[in-house]
Amino acid sequence: MNYQDDIPLAKRFRSIKTLTIKSSFGLGALFVGLGISLTLIANKSFLVKVKSIDDSNTPTSENKNKSLLGHLPYPEASKDELILFSPGIYVHKEIYENFKEMQFIAAQRGVSLQLLSGYRSIDLQRDIFYENKSIRNQTAVERSNVSAPPGYSEHSTGYAIDVGDGNYPDTHFEAEFEQTPAFKWMKRFANKYHFVLSFPPNNKQGVTYEPWHWRFEGTVNALRKFEAANKITKFK
Repeated sequence: MNYQDDIPLAKRFRSIKTLTIKSSFGLGALFVGLGISLTLIANKSFLVKVKSIDDSNTPTSENKNKSLLGHLPYPEASKDELILFSPGIYVHKEIYENFKEMQFIAAQRGVSLQLLSGYRSIDLQRDIFYENKSIRNQTAVERSNVSAPPGYSEHSTGYAIDVGDGNYPDTHFEAEFEQTPAFKWMKRFANKYHFVLSFPPNNKQGVTYEPWHWRFEGTVNALRKFEAANKITKFK
C-alpha cells in the first residue's frame, strides 16, 4: 500500500491569542514590561507543547484527550482496517460501501461527488506539517493554523474524508465549495449515510469552517473515535 501520496492542505486561518494586561493611566508604564514578559512566557509554553507532539508518533498518555488549537488527538488506523477506494486514496473499510452508494445515488441526480482524500498516516501528517512549514519559512505555531499537527488529524483514523464537486474543481478545498451542487447534496443527504460535517461554521472546537471535510459515524467503532469531538459539540 502506498499511503504517502501528497494530499492538498486544508486552509485554516486562526490567530493566536497573547496575554495582555489592562492598566490605569498612572500604572501604564509599570505594566508594559510585565505584559511583554507574560506574552513571551505564554508563547514559549505553547511552543514547548507543539515540540512535544513532534517527539511522538501517536498521542501519549500525557496529551490524551487534550486539544491543540482546536485539534483533538486521534489514533492511526491499522493497515488491515483500510481499503483502496480510488488510486492513491485509502479509507476505513466501514466507510467504503456507504460512500460508494451515496456517490452513486448523487450521480443519478446529476451531482458529482468526488473523494479528494481519505486516510492520512501520522507520518504523512508530520511531513505535511513540518516540511511545508520549512518551505514556507513558518514556525510550528504558524503551521498549526493551517494544518493539524501529527497525531491530531481525523484523517489518521481512516474515517475522515475530503469531498469535492467533480464539475467544479476550482472549489476543491475552498470555502466556495459550499456553493456547489455537491455540497448542497451532502448537506441534505449525507446524514442518511452516516457522514457528518466535522467543522461547520462557528463550531465549538474553534476550527475554521471546512465544508469539504466530513467524518463517518455509522458504526460503534467510528463513534468511539469521535466521542470527544461530539462531547465538545454538545456540552462546551
